[in-house]
Amino acid sequence: MLTVRDLLQDLDVRLLAGERSLHLPVRWVHISELLDPTPWLSGGELLLTTGMQLDTPAQQREFAARLADHHLAGLGFGTGFKHEAVPPPLLEVAAEREFPVFEVPYEVPFIAVTEAAFTQLVNEQYAVLRRALAAQERLERIVLSERGLDALVGALSTLIGAAVVVCDSRGEPMQQHEFRRPVDADVLETLRGEVRERGRRREARAFVPSLLEGNHGLALPVASDGAPAPGSGSGPGRAPEAWLVAIKDAGPLSDFDRLTLHQTVTIVALELLRARVAGETERRLAGDVLDAIASGELTGPEVARRLRPFGLSDRVAAIVLRPSTERRAGSESDSVEGVLWSALREEATPALVASVGPLACALVPGANDEELLALAQRVLMSADGELRGEVRVAVGRAVPALDARRSFHEARCALEALALGVACTDGNGSAPERRRVATYKDLGSFQLLLSLQDDVALRLFCDSILGPIEDGEGAYGGELMRSLEAFIEENGQWERAARRLYCHRHTLRYRIRRVEELTGRNLSSARDRIEFWLALRGRQLVA
Repeated sequence: MLTVRDLLQDLDVRLLAGERSLHLPVRWVHISELLDPTPWLSGGELLLTTGMQLDTPAQQREFAARLADHHLAGLGFGTGFKHEAVPPPLLEVAAEREFPVFEVPYEVPFIAVTEAAFTQLVNEQYAVLRRALAAQERLERIVLSERGLDALVGALSTLIGAAVVVCDSRGEPMQQHEFRRPVDADVLETLRGEVRERGRRREARAFVPSLLEGNHGLALPVASDGAPAPGSGSGPGRAPEAWLVAIKDAGPLSDFDRLTLHQTVTIVALELLRARVAGETERRLAGDVLDAIASGELTGPEVARRLRPFGLSDRVAAIVLRPSTERRAGSESDSVEGVLWSALREEATPALVASVGPLACALVPGANDEELLALAQRVLMSADGELRGEVRVAVGRAVPALDARRSFHEARCALEALALGVACTDGNGSAPERRRVATYKDLGSFQLLLSLQDDVALRLFCDSILGPIEDGEGAYGGELMRSLEAFIEENGQWERAARRLYCHRHTLRYRIRRVEELTGRNLSSARDRIEFWLALRGRQLVA
């Protein structure tokens, strides 16, 4: 860091005032003959002038006071032009304010001062750049070695000597590393509020947390692709995926600190991207396993083998979740599946989570009925804060891993029975429509359906109801079956069922009439709708 003292010791100039402030850093050197050059200065500059317009003692005093108030590093006054010596009124104010003033004699051109300053500044910047590049290489090696966000944040904290926090778009810490002492809780809470407000406004500009004095901290937006966050200009854009925040407990951020932080934004984005890709790959694998289990393609001991990498072994239970709509209030994930995954992560329980059709499903370690019900209720509370609309959750009983399919279908049937209003009241007499958590105990007579899942009787029952649709219309029968299922799952609501099928409601009405003609049943009848629902679920069980 170039100081006034460092600069003067290499120049043939004479210090006249402000000896106690020679430690002030020189950010730049500027030459001006204006009475008030401060509108073009940002502080920290060393000003050179010959005082061409400083004619009166009042102007000279005001000039010195104005420069000191604007926090300039010092003043070099050229003599031998307008003034043969530095004006005493200017020196009086400089001495009072401890503002460095030195005389630049006629024989010493201003270019000698600027060259000396710029040479040292360039050398300093080059040294800072080399340090920053070395720091960047170190942080990149951490990402490439897949040591995780924790190691990356810890290394950055050590490099810049500051506490470092990476928080998500809601202000919740994703990773935090303290330096020397814990960060004040008030600072962290204020930081959360400021990040949430910027997310609401879709603003992605760097800022200093408001409870920090001076330049003791900095918050930088992290875009999902590592590029400058959209919205960092004048207009609103997409809220950044995360924020990188540095908080110093003593002294301001240096040029090295700031440069390193700006470089680290891209590295943090790459680490988040790497973790996200790994998570998505795991979820796709989980989805494949769950689909295979639910469809019956994966059976026997192979089920347990495929579940073991997910932390599931002897006994498992299924949890399924479905909201009335998938429009969300602000979760970190983009799907109902992500909400379920986050809820189970907060429970610190191993789980295999994936989407199965319109449902978010998880397989968790088997437990007793009371523990599973309590877990389902906590999942519901967590999902309520993330999803709009009414959320329903169901849990199947704990079964051996090779029977995981049975637990899934128990939970699914319990959830749909709850949605159709056929679930039993609870022990306190709550009405079915007020219930939002179901278990296999709520199936009532529908347990018969599941008990027949390996019996020829179930196949015959399904064929008797759905056979006319499947056999009577050829290839179009599949379209009728999908329309029938959507109509029943949406509780007979034409608009919602049509949107789900991506067709016009009149098209859906035609298809439902055709189903009624083929089967001789009436879908306005609750009994017929329940039998169709039983047959559709039974067909999935024996498929």
